Amino acid sequence: MTTAVIPTIRPVRPEDVPAVVAMVHELAEYERAPEQCHLSVDQLTSALFTTVPALFGHVAVDERDEPIGFALWFLNFSTWAGVHGIYLEDLYVRPAARGSGAGRLLLATLADICVRRGYRRLEWWMINWNPAAGFYASIGAEQMSEWVPYRLSGDALSRLAGQATNVGTRTGD
Repeated sequence: MTTAVIPTIRPVRPEDVPAVVAMVHELAEYERAPEQCHLSVDQLTSALFTTVPALFGHVAVDERDEPIGFALWFLNFSTWAGVHGIYLEDLYVRPAARGSGAGRLLLATLADICVRRGYRRLEWWMINWNPAAGFYASIGAEQMSEWVPYRLSGDALSRLAGQATNVGTRTGD
């Protein structure tokens, strides 16, 4: 009788980026939107390994140190709580590795970062038909039905940006 190997969680390394990008594209396929996913190895490398990164990542690896899942995240800030939190942009575990505990371990790692740093929240969005809802409920995650997400993109984003005539209000330019 063989025992299942428990995945190891560690920060993303530069050599992991091609596997993470491939999994992001797998996730887009799973979420029925592959045409919307344009992430490249260069883009993710630049985002994760810049001097002052705004994006962070962890991978779940198997016994050969091959990525089988990932979590990409960034900091948010609660003005009401007065502290940062983590926003989980994407969590994905390859189908062959589901049930290995990789997803739970990735979330536990982010929860640990929150607790150690004094962050009050770990948040994410999930597509409404994703069967992971049961898993999330089993770890105590609460669905936030009172908040409605909004998105501004494409032409609408450009039109609104065109109304920013006061250069003095821009930051980071």
